[in-house]
Amino acid sequence: MPNPLEFTLNLIWTMTITTENQIYLASRSARRRDLLKQIGIRHTLLLMRETLSRPVDVDETPIPGELPADYVYRITHSKAEAGWLRLKQRGLPLYPVLAADTTVVLDGCILGKPENSGHAEEMLAALSGQEHQVYTAVGLAFQGQTRLRLSTTTVRFREIGQREIQSYCQR
Repeated sequence: MPNPLEFTLNLIWTMTITTENQIYLASRSARRRDLLKQIGIRHTLLLMRETLSRPVDVDETPIPGELPADYVYRITHSKAEAGWLRLKQRGLPLYPVLAADTTVVLDGCILGKPENSGHAEEMLAALSGQEHQVYTAVGLAFQGQTRLRLSTTTVRFREIGQREIQSYCQR
């Protein structure tokens, strides 16, 4: 299965990108910014919230019984749509909005983002020596249309001890 970068490339070129080769990135992820830079896509960070005191635009809480693929599709679609709405509200030039979401799934359960370092340590201990799945959805919203793609990867963690976990979480 192609990796998320390939999906992103296909999405961008499929959506009839503007001649300016410019998109908005609805993500604070440094890794996603780096990937776009590597493939020569000019982008502007589209901050959904001007301040952290403002409520989030997309509730990332899984719906009870929601399958992991459905979850990342829903969150990515919501982020892309919210980004498109936000740039229209702000009167910004109408370039495509790229959004993404990644989640880790262990034994069919969505792990979500750790709430604190203790929770992160618990999650890493659960993943130690186990196989899990990583679901990444990417979406592109442009001119009232949103396209989505999904990549699923199976990852096997080596055994990691408590000291290594604590050291990693304290970085």
